[in-house]
Amino acid sequence: QVQLVESGGGLVQPGGSLRLSCQASGSISRVYTMGWYRQAPGKERELVAIITSSGSTNSADFTKGRFTISRDNAQNTVYLQMNSLKPEDTAVYYCNAQIVQAGDEYIRGSWGQGTQVTVSS
Repeated sequence: QVQLVESGGGLVQPGGSLRLSCQASGSISRVYTMGWYRQAPGKERELVAIITSSGSTNSADFTKGRFTISRDNAQNTVYLQMNSLKPEDTAVYYCNAQIVQAGDEYIRGSWGQGTQVTVSS
């Protein structure tokens, strides 16, 4: 079994910052791409940013100049530093990881439970 545990969400004023963390744990052989997605009320889940095990990143246009994704491979942890937050960034943020479990040969996607980010004055 694999678990993704997220932390770092909360309530922040416009222009503020938050840092999300997500750690993968369990019977893991290898972790490939990790990333963050978000879902606002009444909207579909959308990509925020992803990062490969070698550190290559890809991110949505709305993150440019504000959000930074990073990871610690030794800790199987991915981070999302969010600066200059706007009310439209309000959403549940989900962690995703592509993982090969111990004893398995396939890459399987796993999701965290989500962490609420609310940007409001």
